[in-house]
Amino acid sequence: MPASPRQPEPRDPAAAVAGAGRWFEAGAGQALLDSESDAIAQACADRPGQAALRLTPAHGLPEAERCLALYLDGGRFEGSIRCGLPLPLASESLGTIVLQHVADYPIDRAALLAECVRVLVPGGRLWLFALNPLAPYRWRWSGTGLRGAEPVIWRRRLRAAGLTPDTVSRGLGPRWQIATNARAQDGAGLRAAYLLRAEKRVAPLTPVRPRPQVRLQTGVPAA
Repeated sequence: MPASPRQPEPRDPAAAVAGAGRWFEAGAGQALLDSESDAIAQACADRPGQAALRLTPAHGLPEAERCLALYLDGGRFEGSIRCGLPLPLASESLGTIVLQHVADYPIDRAALLAECVRVLVPGGRLWLFALNPLAPYRWRWSGTGLRGAEPVIWRRRLRAAGLTPDTVSRGLGPRWQIATNARAQDGAGLRAAYLLRAEKRVAPLTPVRPRPQVRLQTGVPAA
C-alpha cells in the first residue's frame, strides 16, 4: 500500500487542532470513539475513590462519576473548566488520566505528558488511546492533521516523560469499514486505534541492596 503523502505543516496550530477535532464528531471518527466506550468506562473506574481526568477530542461525550471530562477545542481544553497547559490541578491529585486521541493532534506532546506525570499520584495510571498508522483506517483521517504513531514510539515517549508503559498494547476499533468494533485484541494489529497504559512509579523495579552499616569498634583508645 503506497505511503500517505506528507501534509504541509499548518500555519495556525489552533486552527489545525480545531480542524482535526471535527473528524471525531461524525462518521468514521464517531465510530472509533464508540468502539472505545467500554475501555473508557473501565479506565474511569480503574481506581475507585480517586479522582480521574479524561481529555477527549469531541464534546458531548458522557461523563463518569469522579471523572472530569474536558475536550480539546483549538488550543485549549473546554468543559466544566476552561484551561490550557499547565493544567489548573494540584500535583499528585489524580489516580487516572485518560488521553483519548488528544495526543494525536498537532500539539506539544512533551508538555502534555509532563503535566500528566505531575498531577498523577504515585502508582497512578495513564490510559493512552492513539491512532494506529499501520491500519487501513488511516486513509479515513488522512489530510485532517491527525498523526498516528506506532506503540513502540509511544513507549519511548512515555518513558522519556518518566512513566513505565505496558509491554503489550490493545488494539481497538474498526479495520476499514465504518462500524463500531469494541472487542479488544492483543497488539495494535490492523485496528484503527490501540490502548497503551503506563504507570507512574516512584520505586525501582528491582530491590536495592542496602548498604552495610558502619560500626564503631569498641576498646579503641581516644586520640
